Amino acid sequence: MKTVLHKAASRGHANHGWLETYHTFSFANYYNPQRIHFGALRVLNDDKVSAGMGFGKHPHDNMEIISIPLSGELEHKDSMGNVAVIKAGEVQVMSAGSGIYHSEFNKREDKEVRFLQIWVFSNKKNVTPRYDQISIKEIAKDNAFYQILSPNSDDQGVWIYQDAWFHLGKFEAGKSDTYEFKKKGNGLYVFVLEGQVEVEGQVLDRRDGLGVWDADQLTVKASADSEVLLMEVPMTV
Repeated sequence: MKTVLHKAASRGHANHGWLETYHTFSFANYYNPQRIHFGALRVLNDDKVSAGMGFGKHPHDNMEIISIPLSGELEHKDSMGNVAVIKAGEVQVMSAGSGIYHSEFNKREDKEVRFLQIWVFSNKKNVTPRYDQISIKEIAKDNAFYQILSPNSDDQGVWIYQDAWFHLGKFEAGKSDTYEFKKKGNGLYVFVLEGQVEVEGQVLDRRDGLGVWDADQLTVKASADSEVLLMEVPMTV
């Protein structure tokens, strides 16, 4: 088993007034040659957007873009004609494919919105762009990981053009679960949303990340009440 540890405090940080953001991997004005990506996982941004503010219309192509709201409400508009609001307990996905424009704004005028913006390299180029969002409240489990993303349109959760699987889990202190890798050669990025966990002897605190590869499984044990996001991705792109 090989690992790489990214402590929360080591992330790139920018405060634009209306936007405060932390970058696990190189993004915008943050560049770290040792932190370009983890396999197919290219971007993991931890964003906080002020009331009524947001990202104006901008382009993407040939990237799988996943948004996971943590609190508040995020309004999405795109060049496919989609207009939607996503909030905590939901997951949004866009396959940018041959090219798409979209904007993201805080829907609320009285409170901030917090969300994770995640980019995964696509395994198919120039596909027809697509959009989807789902509620994950009905599939959530206590003290166990549950799937929220896969490569398969008929599986639980959203799907993308990549051999990737995402799982979420909320754990009470002392509880644990063992994750089995879905595809040989993939790596797993463990990101602690809240709390503190132990992963194969490594203690991870809030917003710490741990990349693991050359492994078949790993166990996550909560030292405190915790929420954890697992992102399994190919290690070669």
